[in-house]
Amino acid sequence: MSLLAISTAADLINAPLLYKGKVRELYDLGEHYLIVVTDRISAFDYVLEPAVPDKGNVLNRLSSYWFEVTEDLMENHVVHTDVDRLGAIVSDENKPALQNRIMVTRKAERIDIECVVRGYITGGGWRQYEKNGEINGIPLPAGLRKNDKLAEPIFTPAAKNDVGHDEDISFEAMADKVGSELADELKTRSLELYSFARDFCEERGIILADCKLEFGLVDGKLILIDEIFTPDASRFWSKENYALDIEIDSMDKEPVRTYLAGSDWDKNSQPDPLPAHVVEETTRRYRDIYKRLTGQEL
Repeated sequence: MSLLAISTAADLINAPLLYKGKVRELYDLGEHYLIVVTDRISAFDYVLEPAVPDKGNVLNRLSSYWFEVTEDLMENHVVHTDVDRLGAIVSDENKPALQNRIMVTRKAERIDIECVVRGYITGGGWRQYEKNGEINGIPLPAGLRKNDKLAEPIFTPAAKNDVGHDEDISFEAMADKVGSELADELKTRSLELYSFARDFCEERGIILADCKLEFGLVDGKLILIDEIFTPDASRFWSKENYALDIEIDSMDKEPVRTYLAGSDWDKNSQPDPLPAHVVEETTRRYRDIYKRLTGQEL
């Protein structure tokens, strides 16, 4: 197993850093953006230490894979993922560290809506349903149980906030924000993409419970941006673990969440570094979902 973990690429990239998120870093290449996916891991709104080896590798390669297999459904922002094409932006000695962690993309005008599609009632959707029988203003049948499969996938958008949490909103509120024509297209495209990925995962013994997608505009045309169907942007369940009325062990950073929830951490301060066994198990999870989805060894 690779022991390389990249916490930041700031010292490896000879280009202006525009944005540093919890995991991704965005650099300005002039005509294009450069996205570097680090191995940082976050939980409960904190970026944790240490970084998880191969996490960024998996996320970037999975996004690249999904962008390729969905390009007939939806145009996306990818230009290339080849570190050797970056030239003087990355020195030869630093290129191995960034291999499989970079994506050069077109510059799109981001639409400030997180497009969430739910095929199962769980997580935040379940908490909404418990309170009022609805999710984002969509009424659902009475008597549903946690983790139930919905009769049809539903589109439950959120307004993106650069500070704090994204805000769940109704489709009508989204239409007021971006316009009814664009809102309709975002909904239609999101549901189409989810349905494609759901069936793709089903063939591989995986349930795609829900996902979040992001879109942007290039010359007025809607395209997919950011990441797509990764463990950080989707909830994957192994079919053999599926059950009702429980917290299903999802195929992502669940070992980290489980460890923190069972510790004495107060959730109001930076937690202590993660134990080695938690980091190793998390790396294994990310590598496993990559293999199961793509059929390829990392």
